[in-house]
Amino acid sequence: MSKSKYNVALIVHACDGYEFLYEGFEHFFSKYWDFKIPCDYYFATEEKEVNISGFENIRSGKGAWSDRLAYLLKNKIEADYILYFQEDMWLSKPVNRIFFEQLFELVSDKGWKQVKLHSSDVYKTIATDMFIEGFNVAEIDNRQSDFLMSHQVTLWQKDFLLAQLHKKEHPWRNERRGTKRLKKLNPQIFHIDYFAENGCTEININQQPKNRGEYHAVSFNSTLNFNVVEYIKLLNKGKTELKKYAAELQHHYDNNLTHGGKAKPKKEDIFKKFKNWFLKKKG
Repeated sequence: MSKSKYNVALIVHACDGYEFLYEGFEHFFSKYWDFKIPCDYYFATEEKEVNISGFENIRSGKGAWSDRLAYLLKNKIEADYILYFQEDMWLSKPVNRIFFEQLFELVSDKGWKQVKLHSSDVYKTIATDMFIEGFNVAEIDNRQSDFLMSHQVTLWQKDFLLAQLHKKEHPWRNERRGTKRLKKLNPQIFHIDYFAENGCTEININQQPKNRGEYHAVSFNSTLNFNVVEYIKLLNKGKTELKKYAAELQHHYDNNLTHGGKAKPKKEDIFKKFKNWFLKKKG
């Protein structure tokens, strides 16, 4: 049985190849999260054993993205609800414990299947008369919205999330095909402007919401993106070990290195590729 009062597990679904990001996630999550929020806390890797403050490390083994997550949900997590994060989503503002307690209670009472907690203009919403700490609990207009299946911060009913994890889907395919499946299924999906994802403004009709959270995704195609710059500045204000990590992040960012420290392969132009093939064949 889940140890959480509200039967919720917060999972950080990480891959071993992004180990370079773990330290940054841990630092900013510990700085801005309130561990009094009643969840079971899991940091999920593939095969690497890691110690992340406040989390239990669970492992899925290697495999396709969807298969790894499905294994964890079926075999490692007992809670009925999943608050989903990834390791490249770094918090940048304190969170509101009361908001999450009220959210968990409402979702448990209503049996909702999916509540998106990140603002994005890909969603079109319909206001309801429900509010949590000033945030409107809006309903997604499925026909007008994109990315009904997404891997941003979302509270899921576990069995419903499992149903969206078809075998051998990588993340992008799961979002793309999963969205098509959900549009066909047309379930009730809710949206709350709680997290300003990458600084996105609110999209719902709220009533002076309290203590809105924020996070930025610092990774794109296995390299650091521009969002990491502000985090580097904050790390440079810390102790020696944080400054060392900041320097490593800066080096990766400046040189467009992958999270494994390698130069990112350049994609060869298709016409150049054909020309080289033709000349080689001719020669």
